Amino acid sequence: MEAAGEVPVGTLPGEEETPKMDLSHRFSKQELALLYEEVLYTIRHRLGKPEPHHVADAQELYAYVQKAFGMDAEEHRVSMQRVKELESPIFCLKATVKEAKGILGKDVSGFSDPYCLLGIEAKSQEPAHPDSKKRLKAVVKDLIPEDQIHRTQVISQTLSPVWDETFILEFEDTETASFHLDMWDSDVVESVRHKLGELTDLHGLKRIFKDARKDKGQDDFLGNVVLRLKDLHCWDDQWYQLEPRTETYPNRGQCHLQFLLTHKRRATTSSRTQPSYTVHRHLLQQLVSYEILQHQAGSIAWDGELSRHASTVLYLHATQKDLSDFHQVMAQWLAYSKLYQSLEFNSNCLLHQITSIEYQWVQERLRPEQKAELAESFQSLLTYGVSLIRRYRIIFPLSVMRSTERLQSLLRVLVQMCKMKAFRELCTLSPDLPKMVSEALKSGTTEWFHMKKQHLKPMVKSMEENGKALAKLLLEVIGDLQQCQKTWNKFFISTLKLNLFSIAYVELESLVAEHVQEQLRKVDSSMSKPTAESLFQLYLNLQELYRMKDFLPKRDGPLALSDFHQWFKEAVPQWLQKAYTIALERAQRAVQMDQLVPFGEHNKHSTSTVDLSTCYAQIVKTWQQLNWPDPEEAFMIMVKLVEDMCKIALMYCRLIKARAEALSLSEQNEGEAANRLCIVVNNIKQLRLLILKLPSQLDWAQLERRTGAVIDPQQIQHTLHHQLDSTVSCLDHEVQDVVQALATKLEAGIARHIQELSASNDTREPEDSIIPLMKFLESELQYLNEHLVQENFKSLLALLWHHTLAVLTAAAGPQMSSTQRYKKLHCALKSLELCFHAEGCGLPLETLHSAAFLTLESHLALCSSTSRKLIQKYFSNRIQEQLDASSEKYGAVTIKALYRPSEQKLRVEVLNAVNLIPLDSNGSSDPFVQLTLEPRHEFPEVVARTTQCKRNELHPLFDEAFDFLIPPEKCRQEGACLLLTVFDYDTLGANDLEGEAFFSLRHVPGLDADEDQADMGWVPQTRLSLTHPKPSGDEILRLLESRKGDKEAQAFVKLRKQRAKQSKETA
Repeated sequence: MEAAGEVPVGTLPGEEETPKMDLSHRFSKQELALLYEEVLYTIRHRLGKPEPHHVADAQELYAYVQKAFGMDAEEHRVSMQRVKELESPIFCLKATVKEAKGILGKDVSGFSDPYCLLGIEAKSQEPAHPDSKKRLKAVVKDLIPEDQIHRTQVISQTLSPVWDETFILEFEDTETASFHLDMWDSDVVESVRHKLGELTDLHGLKRIFKDARKDKGQDDFLGNVVLRLKDLHCWDDQWYQLEPRTETYPNRGQCHLQFLLTHKRRATTSSRTQPSYTVHRHLLQQLVSYEILQHQAGSIAWDGELSRHASTVLYLHATQKDLSDFHQVMAQWLAYSKLYQSLEFNSNCLLHQITSIEYQWVQERLRPEQKAELAESFQSLLTYGVSLIRRYRIIFPLSVMRSTERLQSLLRVLVQMCKMKAFRELCTLSPDLPKMVSEALKSGTTEWFHMKKQHLKPMVKSMEENGKALAKLLLEVIGDLQQCQKTWNKFFISTLKLNLFSIAYVELESLVAEHVQEQLRKVDSSMSKPTAESLFQLYLNLQELYRMKDFLPKRDGPLALSDFHQWFKEAVPQWLQKAYTIALERAQRAVQMDQLVPFGEHNKHSTSTVDLSTCYAQIVKTWQQLNWPDPEEAFMIMVKLVEDMCKIALMYCRLIKARAEALSLSEQNEGEAANRLCIVVNNIKQLRLLILKLPSQLDWAQLERRTGAVIDPQQIQHTLHHQLDSTVSCLDHEVQDVVQALATKLEAGIARHIQELSASNDTREPEDSIIPLMKFLESELQYLNEHLVQENFKSLLALLWHHTLAVLTAAAGPQMSSTQRYKKLHCALKSLELCFHAEGCGLPLETLHSAAFLTLESHLALCSSTSRKLIQKYFSNRIQEQLDASSEKYGAVTIKALYRPSEQKLRVEVLNAVNLIPLDSNGSSDPFVQLTLEPRHEFPEVVARTTQCKRNELHPLFDEAFDFLIPPEKCRQEGACLLLTVFDYDTLGANDLEGEAFFSLRHVPGLDADEDQADMGWVPQTRLSLTHPKPSGDEILRLLESRKGDKEAQAFVKLRKQRAKQSKETA
């Protein structure tokens, strides 16, 4: 309301002066003046003692209504003067005698026949002193004229009579008038015989004698109630003590009385021309509208609670007009329901009136015009409420606090109102509320959509702007539906069993489909990039809108958006090209900005890989956003995306290598160049990981399931997987090239250190000689380990290990007489093995122990051994060959051997030989066996033994025993053996070789026993195949032969060469 003048002079206590407001809500100026007259008249002729919670001061009430009616000081003065000149009303006391309890029994039967006499005494009989206990003994008959006395019915034979009779008692002055009520026992003339028949006790007999003394037909006094009118409230309802005239029976019971101070013949125009409840409704409407507008938190938050001033005025008016509770509630309903339609407040206020009307509803108590008025209020509120629901998005925005509570409250009010008996009886064409609301929601949704469409209409007519406007409109629609589904739906379901989301979705989905198709028809195939971009956002929004169908209940038939993706087929190639272009340009910029230093403390790759990962993630997101429904077309889109990502990967490899080269050329720092190569290889490896994640990120498995019916799985395997494998292979090749370049830088240093080690003639221990090599390697490998990711570092280690073995093999190739140099190389090999293994953190042992390593290690172990060790190794090899021999090509010899620890004596029995080869011209041989303990340096003092020669025998039986005195530890030495050589005795020349056999002493029976064995009887025979040495020579013999300065080695080689000359074996 607008301000309309100055503030009136009178203000309420504690109130600040506020600008006067025009509160003539729906009343003309004349109507407002008459209503103001009514309220001033009500205050001026106030009756009764004020209620504790009401305002007692009349001036306060005048000041309040002056503000509430928006009257200035002059208007108030004129109205007040007019009211003063009006005739005063007739004051009435509406007294209701309800019941009594605990009264005296005056009859013989012990009961009474009570009735009451009541009236108003114009001038009260007040005692001289207010505290005086002297009772007012005069009775009604004596104080009040007979024509002003009212009488209740007689209630027979009871001590708890119920009358519930109402009387209107007029009076002139509340200050001097008093209310009197006498209760009497009606005495009807009866015979003594009848009375004796009712006699029940001694008290009854006494009563008969007392009755006999009094006049016939004289009533008995039961008690009285005397009240001064000035002590009564406007409305009182309570039990009053019945007072005696004498002290005979002080406790005479109680009487329940109800009082209402009212007016008759009010002189105001409104009272004379309009029904009381209509005037009261108008007054209520005016005061409530003022209260609402005065509410500091705004009308919406007003909960219906009136101020003390408003409550006082309305209470006075209702009582003075003698309005029933029902008519008061009806007036409140008519006022509140009408106000709600213009000054919205908390609709919960209406629920109280609905409940009260429903509780007190009796159709017959209303006149036809009242029924029509009530019916019209129902229909008006229903229409208004439904109109609010139709526009709930605007009326109850979620941005405003308590909007949900307001709408929920309105729904409850409408539902409860339509359930009322009064509504059903007065509104004969009772509407279907859910149907009305459903139709309102549909039309409201359509109106809202068209309003939004108009609001978002682009200023510039272009396809790009149209696309943006459509996308924004879709966002508004989606947001609205989300609010429906998450917030509003539950209220409509709980109150009206209506699914708001379903109603809104079906309407909006259809409207959106129609509008979007209409706009897309204007787009030609040669669309611009900005247009395609705006259409992509539109596609995403449509997709989100279509997905919301999952919240719908069961529905028959397809939706208008079912095939919406087909509307965008022509735009898809541009979307994919844009995704590729953006990713490509970002990757190129990332490489140009990359300084090839580690990105972060714990990372070994540089910043460009982070950007590249983001590029790929964006392409993956594009695929996920597209979520193309058609499986065959989706497969083609996937092929294009994978192809683009692979192209970006290969392009990145070229650019990052070129970037590293460019930075290295500008600085000419070899160490920094190696650093950058490490970063490059790490970056490519990181890229490889990104590529390998694509099948899971793009969910190829799900695509394969979708396309199973239209595309052969082999085609998917051939197209997608082959494309990916090819790219990974290219990346692996790139990694290998860079790792090889890093390895090449180290290989020269490793080769130099090994050559220096091999060529040095110093006499230092091998462990000291290899220190420079190991320091060099540890420094370089530690650096590379810090700068390479683990997989790349191991690839580098593998290359370096292969190269190192090749260098060591080359260094150990030429025959050298110095074992010291071989020891250095052997020590270097073992140290390098430990270095490259790094306690499991480097290369695994199965990688290190390659064939080349095993060959080299064996060769260096031999070359670095002493001559005696080599001789021992030689015999160990011959022992092993003896054990592995299965052929008896040159025959065999059988022996038994036993070691006696107590005597430190080895006893050997040569039993026989068999299948010897004939070496004499007569086709036979003259065999004998020579027994020697080898190697000779372990048994220098043990002489060779020989058996007897057996003439012309190829299967000689020797049966001879020999004892050798040797300590047990000698038998346990490597290569310790008994060499049995079978010769063919030749008289003229050298003896011919039949064959030789090697018997190991390390496991001779009795060697590990604590005590001597009894005899040879238990020792098993050992049959040894005879062999011939191979003429091609032995590696160990060649090594020994190369040691020209070693006499012992030369002697051993000479002996074995002589034996080889006699061999029947061929090369």
